[in-house]
Amino acid sequence: MNPSVNPASRPPAARRGLSARRILLLGTTILGLGAAALVAAPSLTPSGMPALAQNLSDQAQTVRAPVGFADIVEKVKPAVISVRVKVEEGPQSSRFDFDEQQIPPGLREFFRRFGAPDGDIPRGRRHFAMGQGSGFFISADGYAVTNNHVVEKAESVQVTTDDGKIHDAKVIGTDPRTDLALIKVDGSNFPYVNLAEGAPRIGDWVIAVGNPFGLGGTVTAGIVSARGRDIGASAYDDFIQIDAPVNKGNSGGPTFNTEGKVIGVNTAIFSPSGGSVGIAFAIPSDTVRTVVTQLKEHGSVTRGWIGVQIQPVTPEIADSLGLKKVEGALVAEPQPGSPAVKAGIKAGDIITSVDGQPVKDARDLAKRIGSMSPNTTVKLGVFDKGTEKTISVTLGELPNQQQARAETGNGQGSAEVGRLGLTLAPASRVAGTSGEGVVVTGVDPAGVAAEHGFRTGDIIVEVGGQSVSSPADVRKVITSARNEGKRTVLMRVKSEQGTKFVAVPLGRA
Repeated sequence: MNPSVNPASRPPAARRGLSARRILLLGTTILGLGAAALVAAPSLTPSGMPALAQNLSDQAQTVRAPVGFADIVEKVKPAVISVRVKVEEGPQSSRFDFDEQQIPPGLREFFRRFGAPDGDIPRGRRHFAMGQGSGFFISADGYAVTNNHVVEKAESVQVTTDDGKIHDAKVIGTDPRTDLALIKVDGSNFPYVNLAEGAPRIGDWVIAVGNPFGLGGTVTAGIVSARGRDIGASAYDDFIQIDAPVNKGNSGGPTFNTEGKVIGVNTAIFSPSGGSVGIAFAIPSDTVRTVVTQLKEHGSVTRGWIGVQIQPVTPEIADSLGLKKVEGALVAEPQPGSPAVKAGIKAGDIITSVDGQPVKDARDLAKRIGSMSPNTTVKLGVFDKGTEKTISVTLGELPNQQQARAETGNGQGSAEVGRLGLTLAPASRVAGTSGEGVVVTGVDPAGVAAEHGFRTGDIIVEVGGQSVSSPADVRKVITSARNEGKRTVLMRVKSEQGTKFVAVPLGRA
């Protein structure tokens, strides 16, 4: 993300200065009016003249000061810590990285005199880098929360409390998928804070406390700008967006509400410059509570898993499948041997509910299944070719790594298909494929297929819900769909990024 500022949008220097003066004057005017409205009117003398001006200073002291956050900060700030880690960067040399015997004799003498202590010639050695972030205590016995990316691969971890004391800490467990980590400091009677119950409202005041740029104990304030943000970090993205200034070093620090409870853990910022632009993202407290509980009990997090590759339902996909609402999660491909396959879920099915609760989209399904424990049995509402049905699935445990990629290659015997802008060949004739479907061997940059993301090497395995093995199969299904008055046809496509459904318009095919 590197948005740029359009230089043309900036006013000339003279106008900028004038604008700034106008803003400043307007603020002064408003402040003056506010003060005048709050200060009691001066009394009149018997002759009707105003009282002396020196009495206004005494009267101004009775004006109520603006409400601030000092009382809240005073209570919660002692629980916030600075986290400092030492991470090995790999073997490096202090000056050069070659064998002593390769050093000319004269240069060896130089090193002995001026370079290395005790006459030693510098050689490769372990090199460490120091990193820093933030965190906060969640219990009096020294458990604290921070980000996974703060303590990941750390050789050692130290925390500095608000009173300046330094403690060694150990990592209890981490969860890369949510970027959370639990650490522990030996001791007792540490000041701690509680996680908030429920989600904040957009517009609520929030306070961020942390260690930006190593400046521990820094407090900033803002509001909740948005909820449910997906920034592409993982399938479990559900961030709170805040506009309180957050910078490097704030990672792992808390964001508080006006009750002094933690609504989120700061984890990322949107920034074209590396500094705060008022867009920061925090992990919600309900996610923190669930993850930290498992880290404390087991040192790791287990999640429910049904074993399907899913994608959002677009209006075009909903129209192709006859779905009334643009909701649910489209199953692009069930993984072999997964709970979904055992329960009978197929590619093209749309999961519409979990235990009777509607599924909004693919991300909603991933989050809800991931929040459940393995071996839990759930009832999934499934839309299958116009029919609604309920399928019981016993969840498995989410594996550490998930990959679903298809091999691609160039083949012979290609044929063009209509005006889609695709050149196709049977996968059975293309080396490096599984033999299933048809391989895209060429894409017209001006064609409709290119507009919808098709690339050379993609493999089309289904068109309109029917398996295809030749360009003729593709033509037949497209012609049939057009004769039935359909506006789009759904293709299931395998690529290097995985398997997905693509709704291709038929008007230009």
